[in-house]
Amino acid sequence: MQITQPSLAQGTRDFSPEIMVKRNYILKTIRQVFEKFGFLPLETPSIEKLEVLTGKYGEEGDQLIFKILNSGDYLAKINEKDITEGHKKLTPKIAKKALRYDLTVPFARFVAMNRGRLTFPFKRYQIQPVWRGDTPQRGRYREFYQCDADVVGTKSLLCEVDIILMINEVLQNLGLTDFTIKINHRKILTGLAEVAGAGDKVADLCVAIDKLDKIGIEKVEQELIERGFDKQALQKIQPLLNLKGNWNDKKEVLQAQFYSEEAKNGIKDLSTIFELLHLSKPDAHLEKDWHVDFDLTLARGLSYYTGAIFEVKINNVTIGSISGGGRYDNLTASFGVPDLAGVGFSFGIDRLFDVLEELKLFPDNTQTSTQIMFTNFDELAQKYALPLLKKLRDENIKTEIYPDSAKLKKQFGYADAKKIPYVIVIGSDEMQNNLLTFRNMVSGEQQKLTIEQIITYMKS
Repeated sequence: MQITQPSLAQGTRDFSPEIMVKRNYILKTIRQVFEKFGFLPLETPSIEKLEVLTGKYGEEGDQLIFKILNSGDYLAKINEKDITEGHKKLTPKIAKKALRYDLTVPFARFVAMNRGRLTFPFKRYQIQPVWRGDTPQRGRYREFYQCDADVVGTKSLLCEVDIILMINEVLQNLGLTDFTIKINHRKILTGLAEVAGAGDKVADLCVAIDKLDKIGIEKVEQELIERGFDKQALQKIQPLLNLKGNWNDKKEVLQAQFYSEEAKNGIKDLSTIFELLHLSKPDAHLEKDWHVDFDLTLARGLSYYTGAIFEVKINNVTIGSISGGGRYDNLTASFGVPDLAGVGFSFGIDRLFDVLEELKLFPDNTQTSTQIMFTNFDELAQKYALPLLKKLRDENIKTEIYPDSAKLKKQFGYADAKKIPYVIVIGSDEMQNNLLTFRNMVSGEQQKLTIEQIITYMKS
């Protein structure tokens, strides 16, 4: 038999039980908030048709889609001409399927296929893995989970307000208090391109300035020049990219500089969102309490956003953004369903995990899976413990019995390693008197209790 050296594909990870209980803590927190705001669960396949995914993420995003080679001899119908024409024409011929790049496009495909059976506005959340052929690094993986919440079938800006409220509630429930929800609007970015005299190159502008915090203004300007922007035009927009102050300060500058109706509508949308947010809690401050900051340099590269866009960064940590999203009113049009407005956002659970680890914010009890363990000295004690074990489990108390007859030191060591807080010791005295030795594994204290008293104690 050939021996294979065990190893992982680059950009992927195993999750041990110790890690999974922490991940489940994050997922439970997110799921509770999503459902609190009226969102319903949905799942879609890991594999989508390649044609469903391509053209939705911009040129750079399309290159990161993991393609799946056709079954069998995928080169059977390929000739030399197909190869010389390049990968863009060759790929669809040898790979007709792909792993999903995100959850939003599959969601849009689902809505388009099932629109006659859905109740609109349709609100769904989805927690599943996605795959991207990106360069692996800390906080960036090739396989990772997204936690999406989207609503389609309405243009109401109340949906954007709910997104801000949900982000705040999830992060605060996870113990995070120092974070920033960056917000911008694609129509405002159109106005920025118009100021630069390149209203027809909004996408090029977005791709470049989205890298501003990573590569700096000089390299952004260099990339824009390579994309056909005039150097003098760039000098006009540079002061706008460095706007300071609160929303009202920045709004005054934008209103003075922007002239198109589309750009003005973008400013109006953001003003309405902030007004509605204020109504939800009049004494709250936009930047300090809701953690919202208008950032003109935010230009998420995905090509389907048409309105407000979001990105969330935890301050004072080394991890990148942990959430993002926006309005995509025209996304379902590519599936033959025009004029179906939508807006949504996503949490990156892997980055959230890294943030909570770095800040040491996981509660101690996330490591606790079992609450009580029965010892096991011999067959007699085992038979005595089994009906008691069921009684505790029937009360939804997480309980297990040590599976082998072993010395007490070894059984206590197992309980300590698993961070089981209580152990019930059953020996001959306990079986004779029906009083169980109930041991607190943290303090070492022991007391004699009936099974009913133990249940009452655990419930309280």
